[in-house]
Amino acid sequence: MSARQASSAREDTLARIRANRPPGEHALPEVPLFAPLVGDDRVAEFGERLKRMGGRIETAHAGQDVFAAVRERLDGAKVIASAVPEYVGNRDLAQVARPQDLADVDLAIVRAVFGVAETGSVLFTQDELRVNAVAYLAQHLVVLLDPADILVNIQAAYRRPDFSRAAYAVLHTGPSATADIEGVLIHGAQGVRSLTVILTPRGAAKM
Repeated sequence: MSARQASSAREDTLARIRANRPPGEHALPEVPLFAPLVGDDRVAEFGERLKRMGGRIETAHAGQDVFAAVRERLDGAKVIASAVPEYVGNRDLAQVARPQDLADVDLAIVRAVFGVAETGSVLFTQDELRVNAVAYLAQHLVVLLDPADILVNIQAAYRRPDFSRAAYAVLHTGPSATADIEGVLIHGAQGVRSLTVILTPRGAAKM
């Protein structure tokens, strides 16, 4: 199927959904609040759960290189796509015409809207990713996260307006992973091979 045919099929499907939508306004169901399953230290809880899912967490210290913990990986990467002002990559996401043009990206750098302590997840929208596919096609993903933006649980996350405003929103929990029937876990089978979260406030020094 060509790109034009795929676009036509998508628009046809969406048009059918709109045509068959029941009339009137329909409020979304209320999301209940559950008792937190984590302690008061959201940063520690987030980091522990991220590591359980195969991710890595680092802290950038004031006055030091924000990317010190991943400097070796950055220096070894040939193609870097950065969607953050803190680092200038060599693949301009604004010039990407097709998602598959990011297939050769070694490392992508993005900032999360927020993190979730209960699951170790980070949220991206189309605004943070610039090109949605960069979070899946890059070999390695570096995520900047302000510690102040870590929420307690998924219910608190869903109450945020980011979901209702965004055309695209996705929660990532660690790198891509799959396991066979014998329980052998493999990272990077269908997505990024590694995911590193660097805790740093918004507006850190540019590199």
